[in-house]
Amino acid sequence: MSSYELHLISDGKKSLVEFAEIASHVHPFVTFLHIREKDKTVKEVWEGTQLLLERGIPKEKIIINDRVDAAAAAGVKGVQLAYHSLEPKWVKASFPHLRVGRSVHSAEEAKEMEQQQADFLIYGHIYSSGSKPGLEARGTYALSQVVQTVRIPVIAIGGINPERVPSVLQTGAAGIAVMSGILNAADPVAEVKRYVEALRGGVLKSE
Repeated sequence: MSSYELHLISDGKKSLVEFAEIASHVHPFVTFLHIREKDKTVKEVWEGTQLLLERGIPKEKIIINDRVDAAAAAGVKGVQLAYHSLEPKWVKASFPHLRVGRSVHSAEEAKEMEQQQADFLIYGHIYSSGSKPGLEARGTYALSQVVQTVRIPVIAIGGINPERVPSVLQTGAAGIAVMSGILNAADPVAEVKRYVEALRGGVLKSE
């Protein structure tokens, strides 16, 4: 496994059964699996978590987006918060065992979330992405500004294919998060291996 993190995030389009099936094959190659399902109830999210666990995916690899209650009830590794979620410091105060991530969109927001005790940040979208149609990509320079502003890990997201990994890592990012690049691949296992290889190469691969 690379020293850089690889996060695989559900896309809200595939069913959680489909996501669990793909996750069961690729999880040995990823650092964390996120259940990101904005349109599902907390019960559905919890049931989706159980699908992952039934397929042998360790609790330590599972992060649930937004739903702190589901993450705590399922006993998984962590929770990924958004702007509308509880503040990281409140979650940490009540659930100190959870690894708390926060999605951010600027260096100023990143600094604030670090001060609120977030354990890591997800920043994007770096490149044009089908999941963010019509929104301008922020690019690697903006990513580097965020990385330089905080001391906690910053994970880059948005339109990152294996060929773009070296440019992303040159910013100092701690890793990448992927959705469709793996989930929609004809062979998800083969594709996740390409990402892992690019992460293992790190910044040296682009030199």
